[in-house]
Amino acid sequence: MTADNPLLEGLEVERRAPPCVLVVFGASGDLSSRKLGPALEALADNRQLPLAFSVVGVARTEMSDDDFRRRMLQVVKKPSAAWERLVAGFRYVTGDYTCPETFEQLRRVLDEVDEERGTAGNRVYYLATVPEVFAGVASSLGEHGLNQPKREGAFVRLVVEKPFGRDLQSSHQLDETLHESFREDQLYRIDHYLGKETVQNVLALRFANSIFEPIWNRRYIDHVQITVAESLGVGHRGGFYERAGALRDIVQNHVLQVLGLTLMEPPATVDAKGIRDEKVKALRAIDILRPEEVATEVVRAQYEAGWAEGEMVRGYREEEGVAPDSRTETYVAMKVRVDNWRWAGVPFYVRTGKCLPKRVTEVAMQFHGVPHLPFASGAAQGLEPNALVLRIQPDEGITLRFGAKVPGQAFEVRSVSMDFSYGAAFLEETPEAYERLLLDAMVGDPTLFIRADEVEQAWVVVEPLLNAWAADEAPLARYPAGTWGPREADRLLESDGRRWRSP
Repeated sequence: MTADNPLLEGLEVERRAPPCVLVVFGASGDLSSRKLGPALEALADNRQLPLAFSVVGVARTEMSDDDFRRRMLQVVKKPSAAWERLVAGFRYVTGDYTCPETFEQLRRVLDEVDEERGTAGNRVYYLATVPEVFAGVASSLGEHGLNQPKREGAFVRLVVEKPFGRDLQSSHQLDETLHESFREDQLYRIDHYLGKETVQNVLALRFANSIFEPIWNRRYIDHVQITVAESLGVGHRGGFYERAGALRDIVQNHVLQVLGLTLMEPPATVDAKGIRDEKVKALRAIDILRPEEVATEVVRAQYEAGWAEGEMVRGYREEEGVAPDSRTETYVAMKVRVDNWRWAGVPFYVRTGKCLPKRVTEVAMQFHGVPHLPFASGAAQGLEPNALVLRIQPDEGITLRFGAKVPGQAFEVRSVSMDFSYGAAFLEETPEAYERLLLDAMVGDPTLFIRADEVEQAWVVVEPLLNAWAADEAPLARYPAGTWGPREADRLLESDGRRWRSP
């Protein structure tokens, strides 16, 4: 339903952004059109953006204000009246990010928007650019005095897209540069996975239900599997992927953030400080691999030609922008050990990859088997250990696997599943991750954004892998597109007497 629907008249929305200007650097890029624009349109339809709101786009692409407005109207198939009214006040600045005149022009435009739209000097800068210019844009904002409020009571915030550096050293350098112009409480490091409803539901499942938290530990859980699978290859992003790889692109951020929420202790309060403090403690409890362990505890691989989703897919080395002898990984599987009271002895197996059989993200917790089965021989051949599966995408929900008697005269037990689906349980439409995170940044709620010490510890965890692979001290396996990865990843679990589950 949109704001033009009479059924919404008189209804109070849960949260509403204050008057402000969202300044998007890289406004002509893919992220702006594919994610930010539709998210803002949804917020406008839900009456969560005030009339005293505007977007100022900044990019090298030559555009007028009207060109930019038409572009923003086209990011959704059927623009609502609310969105059309809002877009009419959007502005655009053409300029190079290294040119002082770009920022002087931005200052003039922002002053005009404050005067025309009543945005009260509140600014949220969004870095939707390539990572190489993050530091330069932040520094230029500081040099031109755009990093501080121009009036008492106003706010200025900077949203930084991932990746936050390429390794531990570069993340430190980026962090130091950002802090030269912005305080930590002004910085909002965004990982869109944390905006997903099902990721946030990890907190609700654990801390709002008395039946789960008591068994969320080594006494009951045998092991945990985290899968972030993509069915597509790199497509036209081969040049980017050559610089990133699956470890930097997915494991260092998405996987470790989900892992942190799974591992963390109950916070004293469910707020930004409480949750982020406990996530950092959890990440610090992860055992850092020694160089000699990387080859045995981690599998890196690259997809070859194969069949995926009914179509023949070429291998990674044949993709556009990829070197014919590339050693970049498109798949990572690793065993993570956690050294604390709750999780000691429980292995966490994580895997992520491209060109896998399906797109799925899930956290699967498998419990210990029962100590004794008092049934007749063969009565429980179809029984598997209990499991709790959190489905993060695309079919958001939770599955609980348990044993039940098969109907009939004989006493036979097999595993069955009890499912909770977000789509079936709630009438409300689940908001996209960027809707939630953009609104959080404007409201000033940093709970679902990443703190500096979280970024640092995540890089500490993956640094031994980066070093070993840079020195080519670990093998690179291969797997056909459309399969669940290389045989080496299966052996990673088989050596512990376990196997990967099929999502």
